[in-house]
Amino acid sequence: MSTELPATRRTVLRGAALAGAVGAAGVGLSACGGKKNGSADGPTKPVDLGASSAVPVGGAKLFRDDKVLVSQPTQGTFKAFSAVCTHEGCVLDTVDGTTASCPCHGSEFNAETGAVVRGPAPKALPAVDIKAVGGKLTAGPAS
Repeated sequence: MSTELPATRRTVLRGAALAGAVGAAGVGLSACGGKKNGSADGPTKPVDLGASSAVPVGGAKLFRDDKVLVSQPTQGTFKAFSAVCTHEGCVLDTVDGTTASCPCHGSEFNAETGAVVRGPAPKALPAVDIKAVGGKLTAGPAS
């Protein structure tokens, strides 16, 4: 003989609220963990970044769609790094002078060296090959 009682409205609503909270927490965790946007090493094939004049001398430019951060410390000298944060894999979103920032947890990187300026990122941004030919920049392997 079964002794189960029918679910009350309150029991059903509590279960739905708990399921919603657990689901929302799971979505938040997946958004914060793991590599969000692919490899932290930058482009896997050569990418055309456009005119080299777009990168200011003594400054940097973020090519977010291509996941590349490019600086020009001195006229005609370009350095490139992956724009994927080494902490959780978010793509950097802003550059102020030579400091590039990650929107996820606030890590900051030196755009001329790739070094961590402020954590929680545990290591520097990986260098990316870059060439400036005929006023155009190309980044990535075999560039």
